[in-house]
Amino acid sequence: MPSTYSPDLRIELIANGEKTGTWGTITNDNLGVIIEDAISGLASVSITSANQALTAQNGAVDQARCSALSLTTTTTANFAIYVPPVTKLYVITNPSGYTATIYCSTVLGNTTAAGTGVAIPTGKSVLLRADGTNIVEQLNHVVGAFSVGGNLTVSGNIPSPTLTGTPTAPTASIGTNTTQIATTAFVQAALIAAYPVGSIYINATSSTNPATLLGFGTWTAFGAGRVLVGLDAGNAAFDTAEETGGSADAITVSHTHTATVTDPGHKHTIPTRYDFTGGGHGFQSPYNGLGNPNNSDTSTVTTGITVSNSTTGSSGTNANLQPYIVVYMWKRTA
Repeated sequence: MPSTYSPDLRIELIANGEKTGTWGTITNDNLGVIIEDAISGLASVSITSANQALTAQNGAVDQARCSALSLTTTTTANFAIYVPPVTKLYVITNPSGYTATIYCSTVLGNTTAAGTGVAIPTGKSVLLRADGTNIVEQLNHVVGAFSVGGNLTVSGNIPSPTLTGTPTAPTASIGTNTTQIATTAFVQAALIAAYPVGSIYINATSSTNPATLLGFGTWTAFGAGRVLVGLDAGNAAFDTAEETGGSADAITVSHTHTATVTDPGHKHTIPTRYDFTGGGHGFQSPYNGLGNPNNSDTSTVTTGITVSNSTTGSSGTNANLQPYIVVYMWKRTA
C-alpha cells in the first residue's frame, strides 16, 4: 500500500514493502529535518497580505511545522496568520512593526478562522498552543516565586504580585492622578513641589531637621518665640512677608482716668405749716399772708465733678500673650 502522512506534523509513514531504494532518504528527511523542525526549527515568515496561511507540506519542509516563528511584513498594516487546525505549540516573535493575530484555520491552508485568536503586539514574543480550533496563551500562571533578571513589560493584569529586590517602574509626571504605580522618584518630586523654597514645616513633637525627615532641601529653624500672622496689605504692621513686631514683655505705662459730670442747677422746695382757728375748726393755710406759698426755696448749681485715679505702671511679662502652643518650625532656604 502507498505511504500515508501523520495528521499533526505531516511526517511520511512508509508502508511495508514500499519505497524500495528511497526508504533511507525518506527516513533521514523525517528524522533529521521534519521532526527536528517540529522540535527546534525556526521559520522566518514574510507576510505579504492582510490574511495569510502558513505553508503546510506533506513530508516536506514547511513553515507550519516549525516550533518557532519570526514574523515580518510588507503590508504596512496589522495582519492575521493562520496555522493548521491541529494541536501544536508555537513560540512566535513579532518584530514586524505591526500587530499580528494568530488563528487556527478551518481547513489546512485556508484563511478562515476556526475559533478565537491571540493578538501579538509588535516587538513581543509569546508561547501559544493551537488546540485545533482556538489559539490559547500559555504560561499565564507561575507557581511559587517569580524572578525577572531583566526588564519586565506587562500588557495585561497580574493579580496581587509579590515583588522582591528593587523593582523599578516608569515615573509619572507631577500631578498625575491615576492608578499608575507611584515610584519613589514620583513621591520625592511631589514632596519637593509641596515644599518649595520658602515653605514652613511644622512638627509638634520632633526637633529633627526636615532635610533628614523628607530627604531634600536645606532647612533652618524659624520663628523662635513668635506666632505666624497672615500677610495683610492694608495693615502697616502686617504688610510685608517676614516682618516682625510685638513683644512678650510689654510694660503697662502710668496713666490717669478722669470722669466729668455737669449739673445745670436745681432747687429744693421745703413746705411750711400754719394753723388757724375759726369756727372751732383747725386748718392749714397754703399762704403765709403775703400772698406767697409757705415754701422755702434753695438753689444749687454744680458745674462739674472730676474723679481721678492715678496708677503706677507694672511689668506685663508673659501676662499679655494670646493663648499659644509651642511647636518646632523650620523654613526651607534651598
